[in-house]
Amino acid sequence: MPRTRTRELGRGERVIPGLWRLRLPLPFPGVPHCNAWAVAADGGIVLFDTGMHEPGSLADLERAMEQVGLRLDDVRLIVCTHAHADHWGQAAPICDRTGSEMWMHPNHEHGFAAATDPDMAIARRVEIGRQSGVPASALERYADEARQHPSGIARVIEPDRPLVAGVTVDTDLGTWTTFETPGHAPSHVCLFQAERRLLISGDHVLGRISLYFDYGWTPDPIGEFLASLDVVDELDARLALSGHGKPFLDVHGHIEGNRRLVAQRLEAALEAVAEGPKTALEITPHLHEEPLTDANAGWWLPETLCYLTHLERLGRMSRLSDGSVERWVRELSDP
Repeated sequence: MPRTRTRELGRGERVIPGLWRLRLPLPFPGVPHCNAWAVAADGGIVLFDTGMHEPGSLADLERAMEQVGLRLDDVRLIVCTHAHADHWGQAAPICDRTGSEMWMHPNHEHGFAAATDPDMAIARRVEIGRQSGVPASALERYADEARQHPSGIARVIEPDRPLVAGVTVDTDLGTWTTFETPGHAPSHVCLFQAERRLLISGDHVLGRISLYFDYGWTPDPIGEFLASLDVVDELDARLALSGHGKPFLDVHGHIEGNRRLVAQRLEAALEAVAEGPKTALEITPHLHEEPLTDANAGWWLPETLCYLTHLERLGRMSRLSDGSVERWVRELSDP
């Protein structure tokens, strides 16, 4: 995942009394920032997500807090929606500073791997790329680039409490209930405040419909994501507080948009192999209608593999392997 330096600074804004958006810079092209959400609680705040750790990132968090009259020492608890670095990377220094606990879903290995064994994490992604038909030269460039960048996680710490379905978080705005929403990540959860119909949606549902799935950690990320959309849709949330972008209304409409986009890309994957077997590398441009580049391959190729795996589980596609590269073919019985 290529990175560039950003000139953005941390910014804070009040959403409603007792709830603040903390917009924090990210070094990713096309994803310039992420959100942490501060909710008043017991004379301090609960911090939902933390931002990514890199030089100056804690100062950005403190700057955002200062703009809305908060301090880092106000943190009483950290609650992480999932184990991607931009959502929990700064948990360790905040816990060190404040003595607060950190809660996260226990299925977090996918997010810890890059920090605990970076060489193994790179090797794993290189092997997935090789099986998908990525040329050796491109894989070498990716590995060299990946080795130059830290994980975005200050230090790996285990959660003080597993954030599983039904776990509640008490705040001055009321109680938030945890709902497991895997798909985007195996560890993903959303938190819902029923009386106010507020949803902390992490990266499960964003204001700008955008899909990404961790590949290879669970059997069927697409199936999990679609089931999770059903879970969240039933909550009938009025306002979503997502991991990136501004708060948004019409949560149901955004959920429907995600369903439509998944359906379109599944159909595009099937159409891509209509004339014969193709590698995941060859199929991916058909899903996005743009050529693959070094900049987007790290995002799009895992997503494509998740669609192909889902279609395989549905009996609509199968994979052929020559011992080195996998190719995907439409099942003859598929309508």
